Amino acid sequence: MTSSILLSITTFIYGAAAVFYLAHWIFKKELLGKLGTWTALIGVAGNIGGIILRWVESYQMGIGHAPLSNMYESLVFFSGTLVIIYLIIERKTRNSIIGGFATPIAFLAMAYASMSPNISDRIEPLIPALKSNWLIAHVITCFLGYSAFAIAFGISIMYLAKQKDVQGTSNMLSRFPKAMVLDELNHQMIMFGFLFLSIGIITGSVWANSAWGSYWSWDPKETWSLITWFIYATLLHARMMRGWYGKRIAYLSIFGFMAVLFTYFGVNLLPGLHSYGSF
Repeated sequence: MTSSILLSITTFIYGAAAVFYLAHWIFKKELLGKLGTWTALIGVAGNIGGIILRWVESYQMGIGHAPLSNMYESLVFFSGTLVIIYLIIERKTRNSIIGGFATPIAFLAMAYASMSPNISDRIEPLIPALKSNWLIAHVITCFLGYSAFAIAFGISIMYLAKQKDVQGTSNMLSRFPKAMVLDELNHQMIMFGFLFLSIGIITGSVWANSAWGSYWSWDPKETWSLITWFIYATLLHARMMRGWYGKRIAYLSIFGFMAVLFTYFGVNLLPGLHSYGSF
């Protein structure tokens, strides 16, 4: 399929962008940072083009549904939204070092989708439970949240590394944004992600009621989505009401993203109503 070829090429483009960003950080060459940005933009164009082509191909096959219904398609969408959000941050902060911690996640997600023997890139008919207009709203909002949490994860790692160099003796770490800037960016990404995760859980509940006759079934995916929501809710509460910031927030952010990964991948190993997401 043409879309699969384009998305495979996009995987390598994201890999090249990650290499440029990391080289920009290591060798301090502004040209490498600009190459990373332009390469990431080309990757986004390929990512969006691949999604559109896949959608068109599904109609040509007589299936006709949004390409958001299985593991392959969701990873492709996740990668695209992650890089788009990152590029907005780069434009806002005028610092492309963060790209070295964000684009590798997009590359790894696309590489896993394209190369894992357990994931198929075939376009399949929707099972009855997925034949709903809520599919697009639920998946888009959840993965906007996941993408923001992924970027917050990368920023948290940067913050913790920056804090270890309190004397400012490391030339490489000195190129990171200031610790307070990283802390605020982390907070903003988590608020953004929490908003969309909340909307995703709500739309998912409405969808579940129309598909299975119940708003909540304590399915493993639902349960872990709620656990993830509580982790980030606790983080935001601690930030706003307890005045937590810095290392505490960074560690909670990393822990929260681990919960996101388990919600996304781990629960597919368990039987449940969302088992279709494992292929």
